[in-house]
Amino acid sequence: MAINTEKNLYTVLFATGMVIVVGSLLAFVASSLKPTISENERLEKQQNILYAMGVNNNEGGSDVAFISTDEVTEEFNKYIKKQIVIQGENITEDSEAYTIDIKKEADKAKDPSYERKLPLFIGEKDGETVYVVPMRGKGLWDAIWGYMALDENMVVKGVFFDHKGETPGLGANIKERFFMDDFSGEQTLSNNNFRGVNVAKGNADPLNKVKDDNEVDAIAGATITGNGVSAMINKDLQLYLPYFKSLKK
Repeated sequence: MAINTEKNLYTVLFATGMVIVVGSLLAFVASSLKPTISENERLEKQQNILYAMGVNNNEGGSDVAFISTDEVTEEFNKYIKKQIVIQGENITEDSEAYTIDIKKEADKAKDPSYERKLPLFIGEKDGETVYVVPMRGKGLWDAIWGYMALDENMVVKGVFFDHKGETPGLGANIKERFFMDDFSGEQTLSNNNFRGVNVAKGNADPLNKVKDDNEVDAIAGATITGNGVSAMINKDLQLYLPYFKSLKK
């Protein structure tokens, strides 16, 4: 019996069939790629953490070159001596603390009864102990995130910033060397009081030679993204303040 393709019923059944077939294929592909995506995310986090503490493949003055994915796990295990999770007053070691999703933890913490998990990476480079704090915030258009390496006095040893959709040539420059390098040496405390680091327009120290002013020079034309970086640093870094104070006891 010939099928009448002119009927509305045929069109509806055909469209329904195509949706089911295509949907199933997409679900299969997504499921198949999930392990690969997770592995790539793991390697990227390790690269970012190492970059913040100064372990990278930079050669030129403007390079942002990560440890290669082939080497990053070995280098991560070499430089990161301990991973801990701070949850309220509890501090526990966790060899996969870097897999904690800090965005999900922040969302969970909107419930006052939940104490969010704070991952912290303790590394050693050139004989000095370095503490790497992950952070996440909001830029002009979408999410921004990063890692900040500090010594026990909360002096910045290095940073890595990235973004999801900031404006190319403007806010997107938060991941460029000329911006990130300015943070090195900045103090986040003043007379033992937390002041963080602010991205400041009209900074009186545009070359960032003064490291106790708690400011770095802003990127021209990227005020809102810069404000987002300041808010991200100061919001997330304060969460770790009790831990750093405990190092002095």
